Formats: sequence, C-alpha cells, structure tokens
Amino acid sequence: MMKKFWNWKSRKIRDQDSGEERIERVLFLNGTIAEESWYDDEVTPALFKEELMAGSGDITVWINSPGGDCVAAAQIYNMLMDYKGNVTVKIDGIAASAASVIAMAGTKVWISPVGMLMIHNPATIAWGDSGEMQKAIEMLESVKDSIINAYEIKTGLSRTKLSHMMDAETWMDAGKAVELGFADGILKRSEVPDDMEPPAVSMLYSEAAAVNSLMDKIAAKCRTKPKTEPMGRSVDSLYERLNLLKN
Repeated sequence: MMKKFWNWKSRKIRDQDSGEERIERVLFLNGTIAEESWYDDEVTPALFKEELMAGSGDITVWINSPGGDCVAAAQIYNMLMDYKGNVTVKIDGIAASAASVIAMAGTKVWISPVGMLMIHNPATIAWGDSGEMQKAIEMLESVKDSIINAYEIKTGLSRTKLSHMMDAETWMDAGKAVELGFADGILKRSEVPDDMEPPAVSMLYSEAAAVNSLMDKIAAKCRTKPKTEPMGRSVDSLYERLNLLKN
C-alpha cells in the first residue's frame, strides 16, 4: 500500500491588501520524499499531479523533510514549476537533500528562523567491473548537473560554487539560506499555521542511518534470484530500482 508523504488542505485567509477572505490551497510535504522510487512508476506521480491540478489559484507548500527519492523530487519540482498559479514555499523545519530541490520551485521561498536547508551530492551503491563503476560515476555526474540546474535558477550562484557546496554537504541556517539566495525571506512565528503537522521521521541527518537504510532497500529489491545463484546486478538495473535514494 502506497504511503503518501503529501497532504492537501484548504483554509480561509484574509487578504492583507483588500481585506477580503479567500480560500488558500496548502500542500504539506512531511517526512521522507517517497518511500518507494517514482522511477518507472506511472501511478503515484499521476495521483500527485491529479491532486495538484484539482484546484486553481495560488498554492502554499510547507516543507519539513530530510529528503528522499531524487526522481520523485525532480517530478514534483517540474509539476510545481509548470503550475499556472504562484507557488509559495515555506520551510518550517528542514528542507534537506531531495527536499531542497522541491523547495527551489517556489515563486517565493520563506524559511523559519530556526529552519535548516541542506544540499549535497547524490549517492548510490554499485558493484561490478571497472566499466560498471564508470557508468555509475557518469550517472551520478549527470544527476548532480540536473540538481545544480534547479539551484542555479533560484539562487543565481555559479555552477562551480554550487558544485563545491554540494561536495562539502552544506548546511544553511535561515540567515545563510537567504544570503545565498536559496530563500527569499524569514518567516514570522505568526505565519506558521496552528495545524502544522509534525514530520513522519526524525529530522536528524545521519549518514550511517542513510546508508544502512539504503542497504536494506537494496537487499530487499535484489532478493529475486534463487539462493544457489550468485547475487549481482548491473548499474543500469540498480539505477532503475535504486534511483539515488539517500535520505
């Protein structure tokens, strides 16, 4: 059964300029971005898009996520970028890894004074001969370039600087995120809704935990051959099933 990591709500707000009440569409992205990869998945992205396009007008997206599936993040980013209305992103807790890519789709991006944003290099696990290793390297370089595209469009920073920041696994507090252009401003406490949902997972980033989780996913995906046969998969197959999962 698919676990949705997103939740839509509608609420009445008062326009500061006209004083009139209007309905605001709100999208909450909490916890891991897709527990299963969206690669070669036509159902889940279609469901998200159907819900996105079910209404009209401006959207506010609240993000509190340590990251997840790069493929899902890329598709959500594209859908939000193509949406006809304004998309205001508000980072209440953390937008790390893949979640930071989604945040870049905001027409305006606001971050809590105690919020965090983190960017880093994509990662995967591969095995095989030198040719397979080279395929993995080339794949990761291509994915990194695509991620840099989103950061570059939003921040205006050079690709070289962004690449170095990803190499260093850069964590930004609210002030630094605004300074570097990843966010446009800092939220006031009064702007945080009372019904903000807590994240579904711990917001503490742990590389060891991420790798262990990744290994568990790989083991589960690769249990397709009899135990008498040697276990192994090509990088191409890994890409289809793994898709750079790193929380």
